[in-house]
Amino acid sequence: MELQTLTYIVVGFTFAIYIGIAIWARAGSTKDFYVAGGGVHPVANGMATAADWMSAASFISMAGLIAYMGYGGSVFLMGWTGGFVLLAMFLAPYLRKYGKFTVPEFIGDRFYSRTARIVAVVCLIICSVTYVIGQMKGVGVAFSRFLEVSYEVGLLVGMAIVFVYAVVGGMKGITYTQIAQYCVLILAYTIPAFFISFNLTGNPFPQLGLGSTISGTDVYLLDRLDQVITELGFADYTNNVRGSTLNMFVYTLSLMIGTAGLPHVIIRFFTVPKVKDARTSAGWALVFIAILYTTAPAVAAMARLNLHNTIAPPSAEQNLAYEERPQWFKNWEKTGLLEFEDKNGDGRIQYTASAETNEMVKVDRDIMVLANPEIAKLPNWVIALVAAGGLAAALSTAAGLLLAIASAISHDLLKGVLMPDISEKAELRASRIAMAGAIGFAGYLGFNPPDFAAGTVALAFGLAASSIFPVLMMGIFNRRINKEGAIAGMIAGIGVTLFYVFQHKGIMFVASTAFLGDMPANWFFGIEPNAFGAVGAVVNFAVAFAVSAVTKAPPAEVQELVEHIRVPVGVSAAQDH
Repeated sequence: MELQTLTYIVVGFTFAIYIGIAIWARAGSTKDFYVAGGGVHPVANGMATAADWMSAASFISMAGLIAYMGYGGSVFLMGWTGGFVLLAMFLAPYLRKYGKFTVPEFIGDRFYSRTARIVAVVCLIICSVTYVIGQMKGVGVAFSRFLEVSYEVGLLVGMAIVFVYAVVGGMKGITYTQIAQYCVLILAYTIPAFFISFNLTGNPFPQLGLGSTISGTDVYLLDRLDQVITELGFADYTNNVRGSTLNMFVYTLSLMIGTAGLPHVIIRFFTVPKVKDARTSAGWALVFIAILYTTAPAVAAMARLNLHNTIAPPSAEQNLAYEERPQWFKNWEKTGLLEFEDKNGDGRIQYTASAETNEMVKVDRDIMVLANPEIAKLPNWVIALVAAGGLAAALSTAAGLLLAIASAISHDLLKGVLMPDISEKAELRASRIAMAGAIGFAGYLGFNPPDFAAGTVALAFGLAASSIFPVLMMGIFNRRINKEGAIAGMIAGIGVTLFYVFQHKGIMFVASTAFLGDMPANWFFGIEPNAFGAVGAVVNFAVAFAVSAVTKAPPAEVQELVEHIRVPVGVSAAQDH
């Protein structure tokens, strides 16, 4: 069957499943809309959390980043997975025990302040909007290539699908849709990886194939990749450190605490029945995420090797004639994500690290996963499955982010501050209106994306790290932090991070798309803007502690609340006896 027809069938079938689930799991109350009724099984919640968190950046962009950063790209693997350990140990069970709907609601109650709640809402919206840009870009990229429609049309279709299952189903519909989306995206990611690993190394498991020899030789795959790209002038793949050791450390830390502070991930742990289930579901989420994250390094290395071997081997005499370029090359040229310029007029493709001689003037990192099955000449059904997987990853995270934004507007601003006496029916209606508005705004940003998916996502993690994570940690583990300290800390943390990013906005995305060796001289201790969230978190902690030390302590009942949150269920009753 023709690829385009097959892709329409596969993608259309998955969309029908998502809409059907949303109708089946329609939210009938605010509790259903915000936290899926609080009755989701921890294994199911772990799978939904994995889909919620594994966005277009994880599915589409991460392997592309690793493919061109090599070892330096390991910051994403370590940071994004390590954050779930922090989340499981220090945040999820305590927030679930508190038992409210949203992160700003906890912050407002813990710090006994509407102002603190409003500041938390602002921080949440900034982080979530920044994050959702990447998802909209991922939807447009996948549609424009595989369904052969324009980026704009693809984005509109994606918005429509999210609108149906998010507005109708709320968190309840989103949860069960995300379980289906996880199944789609993980099959779409691993099946091509199995085929490609077997073709290159004879080992069907990509995690093992990455460390194996190339079939029919005694040369290891990574050694061959190092040889190919260094002969073309690119940095050594296996030793390409991302800047200084300090920058690697701070970037990893920023992604870790940013993961633990993302509101759309945290809210998932409010959906399980018991406190214990929150920690259990975080563990299951890590298991489900690990399946993709242990596969990604192999996908990255194999895609980079296949790309160079196909269009531009090191020997100039063997360079591919442009007129003989394969069909996959032509397909991606149509999207504008792959561009060739014949600088020397010889009609052959020269792909090198030198700006003067390199004729592949654009190779968008986002195509590496999506184009990999075509480059490896896999069957059409595999390519169609990859298209469905990329869309599932982008849509699942977009829905979670949009729900977090809508909840902050309807529950935290409208009910929590402006109209505290609003009825549940009116609040549910307002939630759906807020969701529709958030989808429209996200679509606008998708039409005007500032950068490719993972670049903006990395910034979103930094903003969450500098604003939300510190205030949650202090709210749970320190009785003395008061409302003045919390408010000042959040403003200082996210403020200094945004200032640093916008001061360096001309070089920020250059560093995101390709590591060029020397860090710009005006970076603070060589720390790139996308990694600055960890520094912002330190500022947040420092300001909060300093301000709290010179202002009035929280009321006694608030300090008792902090103690109650940390005491395991049943301990108080046991002590009474």
